[in-house]
Amino acid sequence: MKTRIRTEATALWTIAWPVLIGQLATVGMSVADVAMTGHLSADDLAAVSLGANVWVIILVSVMGIMMAVNTMIAHEIGAENHERVPHMVRQSLWMGLGVGLIGCLLLNISTLVFNYLQLDPAINAKASEFVHVISLGMPAFAMYRALYGYTTSLNQTKPVMMIALGGLLFNIVVNWLFIYGHLGFPKLGSTGCALATGAGLWLMLGAMIFWIRRAAAYRETFPFGHYEGPNWAEIRSTLRLGLPIGVTYFAEVSAFGAVGLLIARFGVVPVAANQIALNFSSLVFMVPMSLGIALTTRVGQTLGEGDPERARFVSWIGYALSMSFAVVSALGIMLFRDQVAAAYTSDLAVQAMASELLLYAAIFQLSDAAQVTASCAIRGYKVTRTPMLIHLMAFYGFALPIGCLLGLAPAWLPWHPEHAMEARGFWTGLVLGLTIAGVLLTGLLHKLSQRRIKQVAGLSHGMV
Repeated sequence: MKTRIRTEATALWTIAWPVLIGQLATVGMSVADVAMTGHLSADDLAAVSLGANVWVIILVSVMGIMMAVNTMIAHEIGAENHERVPHMVRQSLWMGLGVGLIGCLLLNISTLVFNYLQLDPAINAKASEFVHVISLGMPAFAMYRALYGYTTSLNQTKPVMMIALGGLLFNIVVNWLFIYGHLGFPKLGSTGCALATGAGLWLMLGAMIFWIRRAAAYRETFPFGHYEGPNWAEIRSTLRLGLPIGVTYFAEVSAFGAVGLLIARFGVVPVAANQIALNFSSLVFMVPMSLGIALTTRVGQTLGEGDPERARFVSWIGYALSMSFAVVSALGIMLFRDQVAAAYTSDLAVQAMASELLLYAAIFQLSDAAQVTASCAIRGYKVTRTPMLIHLMAFYGFALPIGCLLGLAPAWLPWHPEHAMEARGFWTGLVLGLTIAGVLLTGLLHKLSQRRIKQVAGLSHGMV
């Protein structure tokens, strides 16, 4: 048994570690944006924080929709239906283009929400401009995620890592040029961040296409052999699987984003502190997220091979690895939260509040790891609607209502806290929502994996 556990853990980690570095590099773009504007001015940091809240909600929702590509291709690879893969990749690119354009439109419309947040007019203008500029990278991101799902389904995750690292380097350099106006370039502040990230996403798409065209690993399933128009039946089939994933991602990230927008009424310091705590916790979250992506691939391939017992075993190995890391990350955040806050900003007031909010981030490490790992394993079973409902209930039924109650203490309610907890109240609600999601999704994974084993056993018995 120990050998089996070690073998599967090694196989998962082989897929996961390049994905992890790639995810860290991608999130690192946001970290660089926040850190570099944080050392320019509090106003620019607040503008990036508000703009990033809107950007990330749409970005992650689009990413969720496109993750269906990974699940569907992994099943075909496991079943050795390699001849279907090129067609599926081409259709996923068409789907990515359409989803990306819709995401771009929604981003530009979403800036209207800033008009209702009682923001300083200068910050409102900067945040809106940030969103307008960065939205131009959304179509590239969606198509990149289509190719991302294809390459990870082939267990080719190192290209993802290398391309993301290149994108991060590009982002930092262009940030340095346009945020501060070095080497004769215009000093654009927060808008410079948006320009760097948007351009970087198009660069990453081009690099992924170039890699697939050149690398030998893609020859058997090469998708660019000829032109193929959109097949709406195929796209609808992928969307039926992907849209619930997108809604699932939207439920979580929009809850965090809504908290950022609601905190805006308390001033620049809480906004900036919230963004720092959220940004760093998102960075740490990439480890269980990467293990989850590896799980989606491994579970999908194993089920494609017709082995549900092994799929269940793979799921719980990944879950155990993720939870082990969560214990370490929780302790690390508790011990080094002051140093983390200082690395983001030199403003002492922002540092103090960010350090306090990072305590809440430490508390929800276990539940966050549980919910993302379980939901990714469930996704490998091609089950997406029930996790969607769980996330909607956890975040919109509990996290946001409890957060508003504690954070705002509205006087019109029959019961409310004597004093509003402001940012602390909202983060308390987030801890509750993540805990509910983690417990319910873990239970769902247990029941689903058992049921699939019984179904296959029943079919085998019937055939005998």
